[in-house]
Amino acid sequence: MNKDSTGGGPPLPGSQWYDAEAGPLVRPYAMTGGRTKPGPSNVRFDLIALVVVDDDPPDGAEEALLGPEHRALLAQCRAETQSVAELAADADLPVGVVRVLLGDLLEAGFVKVSRPVPPAQLPDERILREVIDGLRAL
Repeated sequence: MNKDSTGGGPPLPGSQWYDAEAGPLVRPYAMTGGRTKPGPSNVRFDLIALVVVDDDPPDGAEEALLGPEHRALLAQCRAETQSVAELAADADLPVGVVRVLLGDLLEAGFVKVSRPVPPAQLPDERILREVIDGLRAL
């Protein structure tokens, strides 16, 4: 006979979806609606991409219509700008799930994402060392 999460008595309604040690037992595909890619535009979120709440969401965008995971990510971003990796760690969600949820928020206009500069566009290390050496010579 199954027991509730407190260890005694018959199971409580809905207790099959909660484990006292593991927490809620909602599968990642349930949070994303079975999707594995972020939005129809298939935008790619790097782990170090920074996410910030858009202060001016588009007309008709209502936060109340979002799922609880979407609202939790928005709350985290309101506190401070965070990277995709930080959001995943703080929300205790897989990075793939966070990327899909962020894609939804980006397409709805709730967040802005600043992507890191590709390594090919960064200045050459040799040039930076020459600049540092020149500044030290002053």
